[in-house]
Amino acid sequence: MNGQEHGGHRTTVKVKRDAEVVSYDVWVRPGMLDDAGAMIGSACPADRYAIIADTQVAELYGERTLAALEAEGLKGALLKFPAGEWNKTRESWSELGDGMLRAGFGRDAAVIVLGGGVAGDLGGFVAATFMRGVPLIQIPTTLLAMLDSSVGGMTGVDTPAGKNLVGAFHQPALVLADPAVLTTLPAPQFASGLAEAFKHGLILDAAYFESIADGLEDLFARDPERLSDLIARSVEIKAEVMSRDEWEGGYRRVLNFGHTLASAQEAISGYAWLHGEAVAAGMALEAAIGEAAGVTRPGVSVRVREVLEAARLPVALDQDADPTRFFEALERAGKREGGQVRYTLLVDIGLVAGSDEGSWTHPVPEELVRAVLFDKGR
Repeated sequence: MNGQEHGGHRTTVKVKRDAEVVSYDVWVRPGMLDDAGAMIGSACPADRYAIIADTQVAELYGERTLAALEAEGLKGALLKFPAGEWNKTRESWSELGDGMLRAGFGRDAAVIVLGGGVAGDLGGFVAATFMRGVPLIQIPTTLLAMLDSSVGGMTGVDTPAGKNLVGAFHQPALVLADPAVLTTLPAPQFASGLAEAFKHGLILDAAYFESIADGLEDLFARDPERLSDLIARSVEIKAEVMSRDEWEGGYRRVLNFGHTLASAQEAISGYAWLHGEAVAAGMALEAAIGEAAGVTRPGVSVRVREVLEAARLPVALDQDADPTRFFEALERAGKREGGQVRYTLLVDIGLVAGSDEGSWTHPVPEELVRAVLFDKGR
């Protein structure tokens, strides 16, 4: 369900789980952060709210979020962790959980995650495991988190073996996305978020993909209404996917387009690449792999590359990427099944290739992938 109420967009996410349907609202409206208290208190009543944010976001928006709660007579406390993907660890999860215990939070608490994807994954995992699970509210502050990680219930931490290999599914009770906070987002982070929007168009909505490409000037100017429309449409697409598959056991894997190669690129860069940057390169290259495998219509990869480049995003691996290290990272990326690395591939822009076994992923011979990625003569 998608609608406009009180000057904002609302999408109701519905997830089928056994005999019940779990649902929650995702609201998108500029200026929402400062009056979030009423919506939080209504959708997710709790005795106290633990606001989890990294140190950078806490400085920007922590006090404003506390003030929004206090304006409605709600009690909150701000818990911080050091910023950076490298701090999304079991140690950070433990410290945050212990911090909630030291502060006297109990089973009647709720967690508010304030921040980008790292905070969403880490704070969401705290909510999923504290007292065996407490309610979660997501207030994303990056474009990527608004489009993706705040919706869907995936939480987790990284380990030495790879990203997000320890975690849980824990759906939020409410998501509040305020495009006005994106004015403080650095340009590379903003472009990184656009990669996710492009992905949603590439897999399921060709018209949406082209509308983003045509509207880049307004988007980079951070026009709040244009951003609201973009966020709302991406959330709607993700909600449609999740309504068919919450657990990533089948159809939800269409959202993995570009992510197989992205996971390996992030790893070999030591996570110096932003997630959206890696996904952008992954999408351009997986489109080329699809063409080489005879699955994707010829010419799609050219269009994908030119649009992503116009959006100031990378479309190739690091020039000095070592093939051996890259394929070792690919093996560890968690995309391997039945002895083979599997890829989500396109038939065309806006159309994902299905598979006979219903997994929506495809094995591709390593020699073909290696040729697309590292044969400089192609």
